[in-house]
Amino acid sequence: EPLYNAVVWLDLRTQSTVENLSKRIPGNNNFVKSKTGLPLSTYFSAVKLRWLLDNVRKVQKAVEEDRALFGTIDSWLIWSLTGGANGGVHCTDVTNASRTMLFNIHSLEWDKELCEFFEIPMKVLPNVRSSSEIYGLMKAGALEGVPISGCLGDQSAALVGQMCFQDGQAKNTYGTGCFLLCNTGRKCVFSEHGLLTTVAYKLGRDKPVYYALEGSVAIAGAVIRWLRDNLGIIQTSEEIEKLAKEVGTSYGCYFVPAFSGLYAPYWEPSARGIICGLTQFTNKCHIAFAALEAVCFQTREILDAMNRDCGIPLSHLQVDGGMTNNKILMQLQADILYIPVVKPSMPETTALGAAMAAGAAEGVGVWSLEPEDLSAVTMERFEPQINAEESEIRYSTWKKAVMKSMGWVTTQSSES
Repeated sequence: EPLYNAVVWLDLRTQSTVENLSKRIPGNNNFVKSKTGLPLSTYFSAVKLRWLLDNVRKVQKAVEEDRALFGTIDSWLIWSLTGGANGGVHCTDVTNASRTMLFNIHSLEWDKELCEFFEIPMKVLPNVRSSSEIYGLMKAGALEGVPISGCLGDQSAALVGQMCFQDGQAKNTYGTGCFLLCNTGRKCVFSEHGLLTTVAYKLGRDKPVYYALEGSVAIAGAVIRWLRDNLGIIQTSEEIEKLAKEVGTSYGCYFVPAFSGLYAPYWEPSARGIICGLTQFTNKCHIAFAALEAVCFQTREILDAMNRDCGIPLSHLQVDGGMTNNKILMQLQADILYIPVVKPSMPETTALGAAMAAGAAEGVGVWSLEPEDLSAVTMERFEPQINAEESEIRYSTWKKAVMKSMGWVTTQSSES
């Protein structure tokens, strides 16, 4: 029985929870960050669970009576598919666990000190397993008896689906938000520039764990949905391409969609969305174009941070996700990054990555993920088409706009 609605990652009800907790972290020893690789933010599960325990009586009561279980979406699915209350398996994998803020990414287990800090009882948490092994069998329906054998968080799955198995390979997924991950191999690289350190994958019980650096942009596809649902300047998401094409430029208009604060590399919860550089000449086409550019500029900020952390600039960017069908966006991305953007013919790499992990699991073995067994994928390439100087000017103007979006929310009360 679900005790409460799922609390999604963009939910800002946890802002005051985060503020209260951050007062308790000593400035000189951020043990949360060193153990989890994550900054304290509304984004991660521990603060959502803390919020539920503080605000939902049904959840508190179930915990007191020892009958509550908590997990991310993957654990809920595995639990339900393997029988739920009738013998269901309550587990998650290392990648999903690494985004809860309760998981020690070095020892690969739930961390007692972190659970005590967030005051979360460890017994409600799922067992942590690798990303590719048989967790249990389907208990009902057409697939009864079929093993469930692959489990990866969204971004890790896309990294696997893009076959970024080498140290230094990176991909960017364009979904609701944008997530740029770079495989750092078997070593944890801690960012000096606002990126997260996270578990990339562990493809088998006895296989080594791989780590990644990740830059998260909160609002990418969500900005197009906002233009459609909130402003009504487009009827369908696809229409944005037509509007942007009509003008071919934002005419000096810049859009910073910091709807729930800024994520990487700033981690600035006080920021809010702004559209600036407006003139009497600006119309909805320019705003549409500026929205697409915003996705590309945010990606560039993360790529810059990644290049500084890794020391080796990326020579090209592998991309995936629903928004990559937008050719104008992909061309803009190549222009703003000033490196080629490479898109596989199969854009649903998140689903592909989970399927790859499932099919390669011990006891399933329908395919192999050894380098020599992986085939080449057909790709579409977008080369930069503007001069470097123009690319730089647009980027520095964007940064000026970002500065103007910060420090908007001064107290909690002003918004609520």
